[in-house]
Amino acid sequence: MSNNAAPPRSRTPVWQAIATTLRSDISEGRYSPGDKLPTEAQLAARFGVNRHTVRHALSHLVEGGLVRTRRGAGAFVAATPTEYPIGERVRFHENLLAAGRRPDKQILGVECRAATTAEARALWIDLGASVCVYHGLSLADDAPIALFESVFPLDRTAGIDQHLAETSSVTEALARSGVADYTRASTRLTAVLADVTQALHLHLREGDPLLRATSVNVDAAGQPVEYGRTWFAGDRVTLTLEH
Repeated sequence: MSNNAAPPRSRTPVWQAIATTLRSDISEGRYSPGDKLPTEAQLAARFGVNRHTVRHALSHLVEGGLVRTRRGAGAFVAATPTEYPIGERVRFHENLLAAGRRPDKQILGVECRAATTAEARALWIDLGASVCVYHGLSLADDAPIALFESVFPLDRTAGIDQHLAETSSVTEALARSGVADYTRASTRLTAVLADVTQALHLHLREGDPLLRATSVNVDAAGQPVEYGRTWFAGDRVTLTLEH
């Protein structure tokens, strides 16, 4: 008898599957902000589980900011995912204002260092050339929705490190550095899992789904002026591609 049987496949916890389904219900508009969700008993009957499992799923959604609970009243939808279009012109503040949300940013760090291989390739600069790196946290209505890292070639954006320290706006900082306008040249989307520090910043659990956008912005002459990576909380943002 063979002992080479394939190992059993890992299974998604039931509570996590329920949370994913409820998140989809909210994202697709079955429940709107302020709406009361079905009771724990009703959800338990719907999914064929006990109320403890339902409570676990709801707690996860509460931690993510999508659901709020009131003792004796039940669970309510706190927010729906923010619509965030990705096209030739991507502007954080404009996107959130258009979605009816209040935008904000927290600067986590600004540093100047030598470019890595990937950064040099994306920005069309020599390996080791000087770049400015801007780390930050994007918020909508005071809730964290994304972590970002923007890398700027200092030979094309002189003084941007100082400008970023004075304003959290990339558009304003680039303008002060002589880049009056810029457009998106490319965007690559990849599904990833949150590491422990990303989870802390985004108020998630380690291993929760994130959507990573890797992009390059160019100036009017087509020269790269920003290489960025953004990690969006998967249940708080709906990315839409514009043509």
